[in-house]
Amino acid sequence: MKIKNIVSLYFSPTSSTHRVLSEIAGRMPWPAQELDITDYSANDGEYRLSADELLLAGVPVYGGRVPAAAAHRIRNVRGSGGPAVIVAVFGNRDYDDALIELKDILEEQGFCVTAALAAVAEHNIMRSVARGRPDARDITAIDEFAARVVSKIEAASAGALMPVEVKGGRPYCQYNGAPLKPSADASCTKCGICADGCPVAAIPHDAPETTDEALCITCMRCIDQCPSHSRSLNKQMHAMAEKAFAMKNAERKEPEMFL
Repeated sequence: MKIKNIVSLYFSPTSSTHRVLSEIAGRMPWPAQELDITDYSANDGEYRLSADELLLAGVPVYGGRVPAAAAHRIRNVRGSGGPAVIVAVFGNRDYDDALIELKDILEEQGFCVTAALAAVAEHNIMRSVARGRPDARDITAIDEFAARVVSKIEAASAGALMPVEVKGGRPYCQYNGAPLKPSADASCTKCGICADGCPVAAIPHDAPETTDEALCITCMRCIDQCPSHSRSLNKQMHAMAEKAFAMKNAERKEPEMFL
């Protein structure tokens, strides 16, 4: 099957998912363009891919699911029967139903999901868990996955790609959000960078030192981007939660691929 180009679509508040997708796309022989759906403005975009374009779609795993904001924006992308490769990036706990949910969404949108990868990255909230990942061993596995995807697509005649089966169940597991929400301390300069970058508009532009906890998804983007390091989670509660989470999820999980 001939591929014209790759469209690399990602929701990546703290850049881990973007890094994984960039590694995959960089190992493929086709030119790639990026479609970042992390920003709130992506709610309004509509895109259609032709049958000879490969969609490479990646999301982080939140509570075993595709983040709701990402799922909403992915539904703005429509296929024409062409191939899709999906990636779920998880923080060394589990990816539960994220892959099967992402597969279902893209099949509803007119894509043939032909390969899938569950990759491990440093946990976005409990940063001591899977610290420094994806590491060299992960990158080797990611590169192997990319090579196998290329071989599968190039060996298929037009329209002959078979959809892949992935792990996960239906109905999807319930996720009600992380209980910890970031807030700013007195050192906040009200520069507005956090408000500009929040994927769900949970930080008001006229009061960037505050957080709408009903909207916040604890993606940690505001903490990562704050130039004055004013934003954080409740330190005592975070330390207690991280200790328990790290003990429970200390065993190294490896990437899982489906082709």
